[in-house]
Amino acid sequence: MTVQQPAGGGLTAPAAAAHAAEVVDLGDLGARLGGWRPKLVVSDLDGTLLGSAGEVSVRTAAAIAACRGAGIPVVGATGRGPRLLESVRAALGGQGIAVLAQGGYVVRFGRDGAADEVLRTVGMPRDVATEVIAAIEEVAGELIVAVEDAAEQAEALRPLRVQHGFDWPYPEPAHLLPRHQVLPVGAVLKVFLRSSRLGEDELVALARSVVDPAVAELTHAGLGFIEVLPPGVTKATGLAVVLDQLDGGFGDVLVFGDMPNDLPMIEAVSTAGGRAVAVANAHPAVRAAAGDRTSGHDADGVARYLEAVLALGDTDV
Repeated sequence: MTVQQPAGGGLTAPAAAAHAAEVVDLGDLGARLGGWRPKLVVSDLDGTLLGSAGEVSVRTAAAIAACRGAGIPVVGATGRGPRLLESVRAALGGQGIAVLAQGGYVVRFGRDGAADEVLRTVGMPRDVATEVIAAIEEVAGELIVAVEDAAEQAEALRPLRVQHGFDWPYPEPAHLLPRHQVLPVGAVLKVFLRSSRLGEDELVALARSVVDPAVAELTHAGLGFIEVLPPGVTKATGLAVVLDQLDGGFGDVLVFGDMPNDLPMIEAVSTAGGRAVAVANAHPAVRAAAGDRTSGHDADGVARYLEAVLALGDTDV
C-alpha cells in the first residue's frame, strides 16, 4: 500500500471564486445588531476565515486576537478531519476549542505543553457505511469513495483512504486504493462520495431521498463531493459541545459560514437569537439562511465584520 499525494483542486468551490475578493459595505451594523453583542465567535475555515491559499491573513489574525483580548472566545468549525488537526491549530493560533469533521470530532487545544483534550468523537460502523453507499448508488449511479478512518485518535490521524480517481483537494498524504479496499475493517469517521456526472448539490439531494437521517447525516462543503456522517453529526451538534464547555448558548454566538455544511449551525444560532453572517462567496442556501453578509474570504470578510462589531463597544444586553 503506497502513500501518495493525490492531485486536487482548490479549497473552495470554483463557482464562488468570482466573489472571493468582493468587498461588502457593512452599512449601519450598530442599527442591525441593536444592543446584541457576541459572547462567542464561531467561523468556518475554508472559504470563510481562510483565504484561497488556505491561510489566515495578518488582518484576520489581528481581528481574532482583538476578540480574544475583549474576552470573546473564537472557535473554528470545519469539515477538516483530525488528520488536518495541525492546520486547524495553526489557523486558530493554537488556542481554545475547535470543531472538526463537521462536528464529529471536537478538541480543546493543549497549552504550554499540555496534551489536547478530545471532547467528542463519533464513528459509523462499517456495515452501516456500506449500506448507505449502496443505497445512494442505486439512485445516483457508481460513485468514487474516500474514507476518514475511525474516530479514535490514533486511527483518525492516519492517511485518508482514497479510491483511485477520487481527486482529493487537500495536499496531504493518502492511501490510494482499489474500491473494495477503501472501507477499513472498523468504524469510519465519515465517507466522501464523488460522482463523475453529478454536482454536489444534485448528489446530496438524491442521497437524502433514500437515506434516513436516523441512519446517516449527509452534507457537502462545495468541494465536488458529498459527505456521509454518523446520524446527528453536524456543526451545530459539535458547537453544542463547545457551548457546554463555555456555559453559553446558541443565542450568544456570532457565526460565519459559506457552504451547506455550515447551515445547521447557522440555523441553530439564528433560531436562538444569535447572529449569522455569510461571506460574499457563500453558497446561495447560506446567503438565504444567514441574517447578514460580509466581504469575501479573500477580502478579509470575517475580519472586517469583527472589527466593526468590536468598534461598537459593549452593551449591557
